[in-house]
Amino acid sequence: MAKKVQLKSFKVAGISVRTTNQDRQSSTDLMNLWNRFYSENISSKIPGKVNNNIYAVYTNYDSDYTSAYTTILGHSVASIDNLPRGLVGHEIGAASYIAFEVKGEMPAAIVDTWKEIWNRDKELNRQYSTDFEVYQEKTEEEPNGSATVYVGVKE
Repeated sequence: MAKKVQLKSFKVAGISVRTTNQDRQSSTDLMNLWNRFYSENISSKIPGKVNNNIYAVYTNYDSDYTSAYTTILGHSVASIDNLPRGLVGHEIGAASYIAFEVKGEMPAAIVDTWKEIWNRDKELNRQYSTDFEVYQEKTEEEPNGSATVYVGVKE
């Protein structure tokens, strides 16, 4: 289920990697980024967290989903000034997004959602500025977790 939403600007801090979907490179790079996020307890190193939701931000696209882009994995924060060494900050500007609710076993449910988005690329009129996923904390009601994928679209 997808719906159009207007979001205000906010900031994210975390760790990043430059990757591409070519030759499935992003599968390896993103898996390594997630592993590093948990194994190095990056969450505990991010100051000024707004909440405990995890954000996976896709930005700095060379052109579209077939080109290189940067992924930042972290949390929404009050400020990206004076971040500890090794962390990056990114401000996500106010914009229109199509929000896709994702439920099910992760990461398979997220992968399936991105495949749907890529298949609908032209129809969605994507802006290729910033897209992101928000992972809510797991609960008894959602043991596999739930997420929302936000795809930036042109007005």
